[in-house]
Amino acid sequence: WRSVAKLYGFSEYDAPVLESEALYTRKAGEEVTQQLYNFVDKGDRAVALRPEMTPSLARMVMAKKGGLNLPLKWFSIPQCWRYERMTRGRRREHFQWNMDIWGVAGEKADAELLSAMVTFFQNVGLTSEDVGIKVNSRLVIGEVLSELGIPAEKFAATCVLVDKLEKVPLDA
Repeated sequence: WRSVAKLYGFSEYDAPVLESEALYTRKAGEEVTQQLYNFVDKGDRAVALRPEMTPSLARMVMAKKGGLNLPLKWFSIPQCWRYERMTRGRRREHFQWNMDIWGVAGEKADAELLSAMVTFFQNVGLTSEDVGIKVNSRLVIGEVLSELGIPAEKFAATCVLVDKLEKVPLDA
């Protein structure tokens, strides 16, 4: 993973394993706390083990408020935790390869990230016979949800549910 990320010009970053619980509830609402390993620490702060890296990355970039040269190309391979029912390919503790590009408009960044994924798969001997790549768009999902009459304030929670459709059996 590291060699492919570096081949594409990405710099590695890391973030705290323990973050403020609010960092995650702002994105997905209070119901996300059911999926967090969270607790109140000795300083009486609600904290959580990171379930993903995106909110930490956003916090770090926003803290610099334009002090970073764009485009910004960062990658990480963090250890993450989610308190949810374990299913095939989904464990409570996992490592996740993240590659993020900030400051590039349009689909150019997406194409570069897809190219990096394909390069990684080729490097480890995987082909299209072994693995598939699915692409989605929050803009398209937003349009569909709007047409279905789902209010904008329910967008994040609905995206969480849509994300789980293929991961949870229909009879669950």
